[in-house]
Amino acid sequence: MSSRVRPAAAVAPQFTLWIVAMLLLVLGSWPAQLRAQALPVQALPDFTELVDRVGPAVVNIRTLERVRQGSGPGMEIDPNVEEFFRRFGIPLPGRPDPRRGPRGGDEEPQQRGVGSGFILSADGYVMTNAHVVEGADEVLVTLPDKREFKARTVGSDRRTDIAVVKVEASGLPFVKIGDSDKLRVGEWVVAIGSPFGLDNTVTAGIVSAKGRDTGDYLPFIQTDVAINPGNSGGPLLNLKGEVVGINSQIFSRSGGYMGIAFAIPIVEAMRVSEQLRSSGRVIRGRIGVQIAPVSKEVAEAIGLGKPSGALVQSAEAGGPADKGGVEAGDIITKVDGKPVDRAGDLPRMIGNTKPGTKISLQVLRRGSTKDLAVTVAEFEPDRPARRASEAASAPTQKSALGLVVTDLSEAQKRELRVRGGVRVEAVEGAAARAGLREGDVILALENSEIADARQFNQVAQKLDKAKAVSVLVRRSDAVNYLVIRPAR
Repeated sequence: MSSRVRPAAAVAPQFTLWIVAMLLLVLGSWPAQLRAQALPVQALPDFTELVDRVGPAVVNIRTLERVRQGSGPGMEIDPNVEEFFRRFGIPLPGRPDPRRGPRGGDEEPQQRGVGSGFILSADGYVMTNAHVVEGADEVLVTLPDKREFKARTVGSDRRTDIAVVKVEASGLPFVKIGDSDKLRVGEWVVAIGSPFGLDNTVTAGIVSAKGRDTGDYLPFIQTDVAINPGNSGGPLLNLKGEVVGINSQIFSRSGGYMGIAFAIPIVEAMRVSEQLRSSGRVIRGRIGVQIAPVSKEVAEAIGLGKPSGALVQSAEAGGPADKGGVEAGDIITKVDGKPVDRAGDLPRMIGNTKPGTKISLQVLRRGSTKDLAVTVAEFEPDRPARRASEAASAPTQKSALGLVVTDLSEAQKRELRVRGGVRVEAVEGAAARAGLREGDVILALENSEIADARQFNQVAQKLDKAKAVSVLVRRSDAVNYLVIRPAR
């Protein structure tokens, strides 16, 4: 008896229907939670309309200085970098601008630096970083349509690195301000600026972290957007084309982009800019304490639970905290009922409080919680940065550490309440990599107290160049140790 073989064509439709039915049955039986984990596929964003809309309001900022020929420290530049600048016709900082013709005399202005900014209003207010315009004799603002204006600095705040400049014009394109508090980690963001002087360069990436504490006055937005020298002061934008931050810093061991960039949250920047526009300076509160973070070990030992709050290392004699009963060893856990999660939160919370306001501090002292009333005082305003032409008149000498320092005046010593020390006028090489900045005051070098620039240079000359060097530095009202390590 012969067996009947069915044609494949007859079997296929029934088999296919059976497979589909089984798949539907299996998929329908999946838990709802597993089905929810299937993320929708999204296309990569298109930034073209955003750039067309916002780009005209992003400006290039050049600063000029008037210095005598032969004055100031020399700058050692890698030949490859110098060739890159030469090919694109970009003047190097501290070198004459070849596009402006030969210098006409000892006081002919020369380019000092390049940065970015963005127009806040149609009548010509521009926001940028304080370090972009600090100490400049002239500030020039160039729009994407090639119009150039000479700007005046309305106000500059070094603690937040925010500056506002003004150009005399009307009907200018301007940006829309967003809400940096609503940013989410993983969100797409765009930067527009002038890296290496290349105007209106657009880069994009995502928000890598929020509230990143880098030791400065503000918590930063961390991104992986490509940021390089010249991007400083430019806008960080969300996909709506709103400014959510100001590109300010990069983490780098080479001086160039290494995948980590930091932006100042626009909410904080606008608060500062409003004060700069109204009074030319920022008024902050202070209570006169030196603080440090609370470690996990200390928190567990004293019964705090988790490492939070600000450990008071010292209270200024006769200062607001001292008068209010704050003692060294106290841990400040709340300000007016708001928790102090990290030590860096305290100066921000106090700084945003109007001087003369009475606040309540909750402190943990030897296992007990106390509430103390403290009246906030006013923070001393920043000293205006000396212009390059003024600094050029002072005798300078580059030390073996790559630093140019000058003596402090008696008035500066009284203001800083120090007996000696030197002010950093220029910094490069290993000292710059260690974090030293122009304007820092060096109080000690390798445990030797520094009285003046002459002594500093003598001590620096005797140091072993193969060993790390400790430097006690005062920046604003904070003192810290930095370590200058030899190049490897």
